[in-house]
Amino acid sequence: MNALPSLPLCCTPPQASWPLPEALPHTRWLSTRFDPGQLAADDFQRSGIPAPPSIQRSVAKRQAEFLAGRLCAREALRQLQQLDWVPPIGADRAPVWPEHICGSITHSTGRAAAIVADKQHWRALGMDLEKLLSDERAANLAEQILTPAELLRRDRLPAEQHALVVTLTFSIKESLYKALYPLVHKSFYFEHAEVLEWSPTGQVRMRLLTDLSEEWHHGRELLGQFVVEADQLLSLVAIKP
Repeated sequence: MNALPSLPLCCTPPQASWPLPEALPHTRWLSTRFDPGQLAADDFQRSGIPAPPSIQRSVAKRQAEFLAGRLCAREALRQLQQLDWVPPIGADRAPVWPEHICGSITHSTGRAAAIVADKQHWRALGMDLEKLLSDERAANLAEQILTPAELLRRDRLPAEQHALVVTLTFSIKESLYKALYPLVHKSFYFEHAEVLEWSPTGQVRMRLLTDLSEEWHHGRELLGQFVVEADQLLSLVAIKP
């Protein structure tokens, strides 16, 4: 067997400890910590991960987060099916997966993760990692992210939960977009979905507020899940075959 490429100096070894409330069978999930300050000039070459021109021209933070995300994705695919594949950036800026694979990559401050599955087990996966918003920033962004109904539901909650609600709503809608876009090939925005309810144990119920396709229509409900670890929120939407 070929030896595995070396680990980039800016990343920790990918870890497979599942963080979310409900484990998804037949998936591979990996995460890593990264430090842009430790990015070495030869980290892409060292790890065998090609840097697209847009990444080569970018700052160290963008290079490190791209490298960390692709490191997790490649290793997840290797563990899933012994695939040697680094997802390139597609024309729509999304990762390009092998034809029979669905997956998602995410990164936030100092952390990146990827999840993959064969489409016979999961039709689509969308994952998003966000740093928890401060109270002030959450208040400023709320009307851009939350629908009027979501704003009313937020206002019924204790003030100390408002920033969490805005962060969760932002993140789960990002995960929803990542899951549905490969199926509908149509863009949609924060106002086109709403969080109906969520649980402190990590369950989320959502509803589409627009018609994306005959299948994914206004009123269609979906489930997601999330977890808060330290100052970050990770969310996931998984669609069954």
